[in-house]
Amino acid sequence: MSTSNKSAPVLIVGAGPTGLATGIALRARGVEAIILEADSRDRNRSGTRAIYIHGSTLHRLEQMYPGVGQKIAQKGLIWPTRRTLWHGNEIFSRTYSDPGGAGDLPHFTSLPQSMTESILREAFNHQGGTIHWSSEVEHVEQQQDGVRVQTVDGDVWRTEYLVGADGAGSTVRNGINANFQGEASENSFIVIDVEETPEDPREVERVFHYSHPGVGGRNVLIIPFTGGWRVDIQCNQSDDPAKFETEEIASEMVATVLGERYRSRISWISQYTFKQVTADSFVDAHQRILLAGEAAHLFAPFGARGMNSGIADADGAASAITVAITAETASIAEAEIKRYGTRRKKAAEYNKYAAGKALEHLQSNRLTTKIKKTAAAKLARCWEGAGEWLDDAPYGPRKNPDATQFY
Repeated sequence: MSTSNKSAPVLIVGAGPTGLATGIALRARGVEAIILEADSRDRNRSGTRAIYIHGSTLHRLEQMYPGVGQKIAQKGLIWPTRRTLWHGNEIFSRTYSDPGGAGDLPHFTSLPQSMTESILREAFNHQGGTIHWSSEVEHVEQQQDGVRVQTVDGDVWRTEYLVGADGAGSTVRNGINANFQGEASENSFIVIDVEETPEDPREVERVFHYSHPGVGGRNVLIIPFTGGWRVDIQCNQSDDPAKFETEEIASEMVATVLGERYRSRISWISQYTFKQVTADSFVDAHQRILLAGEAAHLFAPFGARGMNSGIADADGAASAITVAITAETASIAEAEIKRYGTRRKKAAEYNKYAAGKALEHLQSNRLTTKIKKTAAAKLARCWEGAGEWLDDAPYGPRKNPDATQFY
């Protein structure tokens, strides 16, 4: 295998939302960045994956590259109604006349991750950015004055700074000897993507079921997105998740929770045990390598903290690297990268805590938790605040004491 030596001011490993956003943010600041992606250009991104994009993320992307946030918002779906049911009985419902708000960008939007990636990739290409496909990173070597990266096909890259946005199994994270710390969820979850029926579409609304009677009393979350529906079913601890992934069982559950006309419209089924982990360090010892997105943290999806926090990481990493590259002294450059690691790790720890509160609400068998939920369900008949609490709680707290660190 022949070796090819190449160089770039900044290398990004991974062409998912975090890696693409990092490239866009760097080039918007006048810094050349090249992305290395292990997959081929024609890769198949199955499943909707991260579908919920917060308004703060849309604004951040719009600042990076004008028009990107707008385009994502236009392609996405905004639902006007949110509802919650308790054992089949509705305990909360609210419909907004202007669910997206009155600003230039909506409070949120919902669309498949592959569509978000396509928009970000188009923006990066328009900036003149380059993605090297089928370039799996095999080895990362930290050096005092930069980073040496070797790919499986024999290319050797040298760069001043490296951003690891290569996902949960990150080669970059392993290369700097950073380790995930945290735990996994007690229950498994079945995630089913269902295509909409154009001839007879459902009402566009987000619905959460506590103990849906039609699926054995399991919790069910139904979320609309552009082109279809996401159905999340929380398994019991005694369940065999593989059983629920079968087409026969999944189709029956979909027909029960969405309607018979959706029985044969499943496009993707997956099973997850959600991890709640953060890397013990977001930067290397020489302050040349930065971790971002799922290379740095994994959260349960409640509250949609994964991709949104990854894009915030991307913006923070680009800002830190820009300062470091133009710094007049090494100490200033190192301090800026360290600051990125400290700030984004703090943000990740908060998001892990918030997602953990949602998991505790959904999974805990503690008597006090059960009593609180049951009492709120009864109170909801006469007090809307109790129903709203039950509607909000599955997504975790939204108020961060330090707003600059959120997501």
